[in-house]
Amino acid sequence: MSGFSPELIEYLEGKISFEEFEKRREERKSRERKDGGNVLTEENAEDPDGPSTSGQSLIVAPESHSEVEEETSDGVSKSVHRVFASMMGENEEEEDEEEEEDEETLEQPTAGDVFALEMVLNRETKKMMKEKRPRSKLPRALRGLMGEANIRFARGEHEEAILMCMEIIRQAPLAYEPFSTLAMIYEDQGDMEKSLQFELIAAHLNPSDTEEWVRLAEMSLEQDNIKQAIFCYAKALKYDPTNVRYLWERSSLYEQLGEHKLAMDGYRRILNLLTPFDGDRFMHLARDMAKSYYEANDIAAAIEIMEEAFGKHQNLVSVEDVNIAAELYISNKQYDRALAVITDFSGIVLEKKEAEGESSVENKASEKVTCSIPEGVPIDITVKLMVCLVHLNILEPLNHLLTTLVEQNPEDMGDLYLDVAEAFLDVGEYNSALPLLSSLVCSERYNLAVVWLRHAECLKALGYIEQAAESYDKVVDLAPLHLDARISLSTLQQQLGRPEKALEALEPMYDPDTLAQDANAAQQELKLLLHRSTLLHSQGNMYGYVDSLLTMLAMLLKVAMNRAQVCLISSSKSGERHLYLIKVSRDKISDSDDQETTNCDAKAIFMVLTSVLPKDDWWNLLLKAIYALCDLARYKEAELLVDSSLEYYSFYDDRQKRKELEYFGLSAAILDKNFRKAYNYIRIMVMEHVSKPQLWNIFNQITMHSQDVRHHRFCLRLMLKNPENHALCVLNGHNAFVSGSFKHALGQYVQAFRNNPEEPLYSLCIGLTFIHMASQKYVLKRHALIVQGFSFLHRYLQLRGSCQESLYNLGRGLHQLGLVHLAIHYYQKALELPPLVLEGIEADQTDLRRDIAFNLSLIYQSSGNFRMARKLLYTHGAV
Repeated sequence: MSGFSPELIEYLEGKISFEEFEKRREERKSRERKDGGNVLTEENAEDPDGPSTSGQSLIVAPESHSEVEEETSDGVSKSVHRVFASMMGENEEEEDEEEEEDEETLEQPTAGDVFALEMVLNRETKKMMKEKRPRSKLPRALRGLMGEANIRFARGEHEEAILMCMEIIRQAPLAYEPFSTLAMIYEDQGDMEKSLQFELIAAHLNPSDTEEWVRLAEMSLEQDNIKQAIFCYAKALKYDPTNVRYLWERSSLYEQLGEHKLAMDGYRRILNLLTPFDGDRFMHLARDMAKSYYEANDIAAAIEIMEEAFGKHQNLVSVEDVNIAAELYISNKQYDRALAVITDFSGIVLEKKEAEGESSVENKASEKVTCSIPEGVPIDITVKLMVCLVHLNILEPLNHLLTTLVEQNPEDMGDLYLDVAEAFLDVGEYNSALPLLSSLVCSERYNLAVVWLRHAECLKALGYIEQAAESYDKVVDLAPLHLDARISLSTLQQQLGRPEKALEALEPMYDPDTLAQDANAAQQELKLLLHRSTLLHSQGNMYGYVDSLLTMLAMLLKVAMNRAQVCLISSSKSGERHLYLIKVSRDKISDSDDQETTNCDAKAIFMVLTSVLPKDDWWNLLLKAIYALCDLARYKEAELLVDSSLEYYSFYDDRQKRKELEYFGLSAAILDKNFRKAYNYIRIMVMEHVSKPQLWNIFNQITMHSQDVRHHRFCLRLMLKNPENHALCVLNGHNAFVSGSFKHALGQYVQAFRNNPEEPLYSLCIGLTFIHMASQKYVLKRHALIVQGFSFLHRYLQLRGSCQESLYNLGRGLHQLGLVHLAIHYYQKALELPPLVLEGIEADQTDLRRDIAFNLSLIYQSSGNFRMARKLLYTHGAV
């Protein structure tokens, strides 16, 4: 098959469809025409008697009569016979003998015979041209071989026939006859799929045979290949565009594929092709098209079709057509046009009568409308008339029409009852709608959720709150997933003073598994939880309020919570079952495959959730949850919620929100006394804002409570980057002082003192450092250290002033050195002074009298004066 085109080989191997085969073939031909490489092919195609198009022709153009290769009696060149003889294993010697015998028997034709033969051929040619038959592209040299292949097929010699056809295709790929024969051979063998493939190629090479395309379409449908059948019908319509049957079949197939627009376009072409004498067919097709457009929610197109039908064939309009047209106009809220259709084609008459005894000025206002309905008009038309009159505010004829309607059994005509009732509800005539709806809810067949919902809305509009709540309750029983009914029921129960029933109406509708997979369910549940959280907060139910907030946030932060190893569980810690956030280990998180599926579902759910609430509203919801958890002293859960939120990219990518979350996490960790975690937060904050004293105060509080020394190296490294920072300088001094490195601490304190010598704290720290150095066992120049220490303590006393704090610190230094007589003096002076008053700090927190009394009692106890020690403790140390 090396002589075949690539697209033909792929099609025969089943790799591409027939449509793709034709597309590639056309592209190849266009490229060849553009490049000029198909000159020889085009010349051969135009001359059917010329050499083959394979590029290796078996027949050479003769230069003289003597060089012409002789043909056999069947019109096939001997070279072709030799090729097939070699393919089929026949003896060449036998063939040579047969050729010699044929040469002996042949007689040379006379000139008259040749002239007669030419005349016959000319007549046949003219006859074929008149019949407009497609000209065969099979060269004359191969026609005998084609006939031989057909004979072999008729004899049942399929393999030999197939080989012959393949050779013909190799030499004349544009001829359709071998493909058609191959199709018949494979059909005879029962290989319908391959038969259809070759038949399609044959039809493609002979495209004007519309009946063949239709037959191929039917064969394609037998193999359930609807797209290929549509393609075949399209080819048939190309050569017979006015064939209604082909258009109808193709449009029907488009409908099966769901291609509604293409199907309707085909039906429109049929309508344009129908003659005025095909009125019945026109009306039937227009009716079906209007129904299809209506089902596809294309009301405008359906109305256009019906208007065209009514305009062309008014005398053929039936009651069904009137019903359909009126329904379409009502659906499109064109009630005046619907009324016009009903009165024009159904025999119903609307008349305006003037009241007697009225002046001409009042005639218009006193007009009354009467309605006369002939017998035989279906009740459906009457109901549509009533709907139009209600919406057009023509209420006079309705009493009689309503009487006619209520005489019908609601079990049989419940849908008509509902249509009229909904019309009354639309215009605000609730009193007129209520009896109809009450009849429906009392029936067995129409005791449905939608009817109860309309009944409840009507009662609510009339102010019957109790009865409306009962109707809404019935709706929730019949349709538990109806969100609007649940919200309305909850609102009414709250108005009636039933908070528990109001909460019961807003119970969750879906289980967690459904929420994780169904985006629409998540959307409905979110709306319900929003109303539930608002209701719980208004009732002061904080635990329930937090449950609702956590449920909503868990829907949004599901993937982020997995990354943060946080899980939402239900537990009964406080006696009632509520939701709590807990930390879980990594092995309890779902596997990677499940995680990928969860991420895909979460993306779809995220799109739905953000459509219900924008990102800023989700942020406010998160803040409410954090505040509520802190109000309930559930600081650990507030930490976990902040951790999950920081794993949520939409919040983390927003720098302002990320910083705010970090501050929330810091506060929650401090309140939870989780100082190790608080240190992780404050460490990053002080690195970014080294010059903020508030952060250093928080840092100092955290390091004091954490009992951890890992911050020492951090402060030293940060000091190298910020050597002029006073807070770091003092803090490094404190760290060295606590660690016992007094010389290093002294260096840091002196550096701070030089930068700000008027600060009392630096003088106090230097003085205490000298005293601690002097208190060591092995020290040189102890006296000098003591003198320097007290000199700085006295400087501290001068800068700070004589107050309880400064006198207590001086006394404590003397007490440490064992100079108790001097320490007693300063302790007593400090005990006489009142505590410092500082803004924002309670006086009890700055009062040092208990500490002073305790130190004095220790001095008196060591001297044996227990009574004085006891007196001081009773006087100042009692709590």
